[in-house]
Amino acid sequence: MERREQSGESKDAQSRSGGHDGSSRVISIVFLMLLIDLLGFTLILPLLPSILDYYGKTDQDGVYRWLQHSVEWFANVIGVPSVRKYNTVLFGGLIGSIFSLLQFLTAPVTGAASDYFGRRLLMMVTTVGLIISYLLWALSRNFGIFLLSRVVGGISKGNVSLSTAIIADLPSPQARSKGMAMIGVAFSLGFTIGPMIGAFLGSRAGEDEAFYVQPALLAMAFVVSDLLFIFFFLPETLPREKRVTSIGNTFQSAVHLLSPVALFQFSAIQQRRDSPSPEGMRVLKVLGLVYFLYLFLFSGLEYTLSFLTHQRFHFDSMQQGKMFFFVGITMALVQGGYARRIQPGDEIKAVRRAIALLIPGFLIIGWASSVVFLYIGLLFYSCAAAVVIPCLSTLVAGYGAANQKGTVMGILRSLGALARALGPTLAATVYWLGGAEVCFTVAAAAFLLPLAIISIPKAQKAE
Repeated sequence: MERREQSGESKDAQSRSGGHDGSSRVISIVFLMLLIDLLGFTLILPLLPSILDYYGKTDQDGVYRWLQHSVEWFANVIGVPSVRKYNTVLFGGLIGSIFSLLQFLTAPVTGAASDYFGRRLLMMVTTVGLIISYLLWALSRNFGIFLLSRVVGGISKGNVSLSTAIIADLPSPQARSKGMAMIGVAFSLGFTIGPMIGAFLGSRAGEDEAFYVQPALLAMAFVVSDLLFIFFFLPETLPREKRVTSIGNTFQSAVHLLSPVALFQFSAIQQRRDSPSPEGMRVLKVLGLVYFLYLFLFSGLEYTLSFLTHQRFHFDSMQQGKMFFFVGITMALVQGGYARRIQPGDEIKAVRRAIALLIPGFLIIGWASSVVFLYIGLLFYSCAAAVVIPCLSTLVAGYGAANQKGTVMGILRSLGALARALGPTLAATVYWLGGAEVCFTVAAAAFLLPLAIISIPKAQKAE
């Protein structure tokens, strides 16, 4: 009897510590897998203005002209000055919105499919899709092929929601918390190092017409190596006996999520017999709403930051790069140091503190009269942004049965994609109609809404 009690205490302690060798190995593999992928994904970011200028001069086909006229119409409506820098940012934002909308449509389907086929197989399938998208980018001699490469990439970019589903499969709450934080670290490092590599390759290319080919081939090489890494090292975290048994029901549930109303209701989960309790569903819906509102506001201000720094401080590309390097490194340090050590049950408190820190951060940025004050605001911005998404992802990962995790995390990813598709457009409209001070002040005040909503559920007690 005493031996059994000691054994039970040992298992409980091990579970609380989240220190299982298997969980730690999975977290490390997911971190490296996602980092390699993001290094390839972010190579294009500093090159996008030059790529758009290139196609504007050499290949104004019907698609390019239609998009350009759409951007010019929007710019005229909201009063954007006729400056090349602003036009490029708006054009890039439009392409980014198309990418996010594709993610909104495909993320829940990818997640639901992984509940039936398994995480590993779907991860390899989406990675092959990314390889095709980068190959199209390397071969794109006209804007239509380039846009097709972004469409294929948007459809195939399911590895983020699949990575969160893999972490959600881990049995220990502490392991899930650490895993979500490490996903955040991978994002911060990827979005810091990748653009630097892309900018370096772009600067070496000089006036060569095919200046984007080398970065495209390098991005493809990253993803090919990622596919090999997945094949040889990624274990299957959803055993066959725990998977959904009927693929028809799985995809039928996912189709319901193409409706934004059903998306916010987590209908694909609620309709299943093994869905969370009514209290759990209520909390899940609230967490999804907070996730959407946060990313809707955050992505909008993140997008208009380029307008502010260029308009007020006359930042060139190098200064912009240094600013985002500062943000990325700060986020990586916070996620690797503080966020991954947040104890299970403390996530909501951490989210509240982070959102509360964002409010003065964005006010300082919006009203900054010097670069010093700008960087003080960016410090608040970076520390807060490093915490919110990993903590919310950890909370949501605790809901649903083992064969629902892919669908749950796909829904969450889809909500985030919808927010990122809509937020920048509204923020840019407010920015140019009301000015930077009005835009950042209104958005900072709007953060009080998710801050108030996150105080409603007792998520740590619901499931």
